[in-house]
Amino acid sequence: MSIEQLRNEIDSIDKELVNLFVKRMGVAAQVADYKRENGKPVLDPERERMLLQKVSDLAGEDMESQTRILYQLILSLSRSYQSHLLGFDSTLTDRIANAIDTTQQVFPERATVACQGVEGAYSQLACDKLFSAPNIMYMTSFEGVFQAVDKGLCRYGILPLENSTAGSVNQIYDLMLRYNFHVVRSTRVHVPHVLLSKKGARMEDIREIYSHEQAIQQCSAFLHQLKGVKVHVCENTAVAAKAVADSDRADVAAISSESCAALYGLEVLETAISNVENNYTRFICISKELEIYPGAHRTSLMLTLPHKPGALYTVIAKFYSLGINLIKLESRPIPGKDFEFMFYFDIDVSVYAKSFTELLSQLQAETETFRYLGSYTEIV
Repeated sequence: MSIEQLRNEIDSIDKELVNLFVKRMGVAAQVADYKRENGKPVLDPERERMLLQKVSDLAGEDMESQTRILYQLILSLSRSYQSHLLGFDSTLTDRIANAIDTTQQVFPERATVACQGVEGAYSQLACDKLFSAPNIMYMTSFEGVFQAVDKGLCRYGILPLENSTAGSVNQIYDLMLRYNFHVVRSTRVHVPHVLLSKKGARMEDIREIYSHEQAIQQCSAFLHQLKGVKVHVCENTAVAAKAVADSDRADVAAISSESCAALYGLEVLETAISNVENNYTRFICISKELEIYPGAHRTSLMLTLPHKPGALYTVIAKFYSLGINLIKLESRPIPGKDFEFMFYFDIDVSVYAKSFTELLSQLQAETETFRYLGSYTEIV
């Protein structure tokens, strides 16, 4: 057969497939009516497991895997359609609607904000980017920021979430499991690390360098070429700069920001020491109360899934079926539970979109635990 004849045959088969799919979804709608009348949930795990086994057997060994993947997507679409027809618990969507209605129209310029570190820290730079006149409370740890927000000591907190070079800040994701909070804003800060020292010091004099572990990772290539220099981790890049300024030694230096040089009376010994010039850190702004400002287009979610094959695929398939772009996926082990993970998602969808509401309803119904962290705008 020629390629045209083969394509015509495929077109004919596709027509049958579409007609059968539409017919199948029509029957799924009738199943939804039955479930409504009899108080049955949309998800029937035993029925789905039996169906997947049956179609796999029908397909035969050569096409078993492909058929299972196809039917997992079909079942996901069927559940989505049934959930839409049945409606869902609107408690969360009511909270979101109320937050949209009650949150002020403009993000505040002044507020009390918790940041980790001291004056000159990158968290402070992110804070200054989000607020024009913040009252900053400096905390010694990331957990201190979560605690300050949780206890109502301040309205907002600024936390680094990920870096374009060193990746995710795992400590933040682990702390997310322990505190209740909402994300109300995010921003990206350019992080051009420099090496700071006492005035008059020479590079060949330096014997010890201090900085935050993320900054050390981001400058690993520069540090690797240094011989006989010890590298020490401290809680913050600005803390490192301050420690060098307060030291009576001339052979110590800090990986920090150029702004800390003027702030602490140091000089820039080496510039452009990051592994890559285009080095950015993404920060989130958190609050205890849910606040959703106009134009929110990004949403953060946390959830846990059953420990079984295909659980994560089933969730990701929902984003695909609803046309929602998944921006970030992070997983972290759950303390005290073997081989169980918390999954963090950032999705690109308007908080006002119908697909957003449908996604929330499906995830609430089909995940073991589900947390909506907030919908917000990212400031570039």
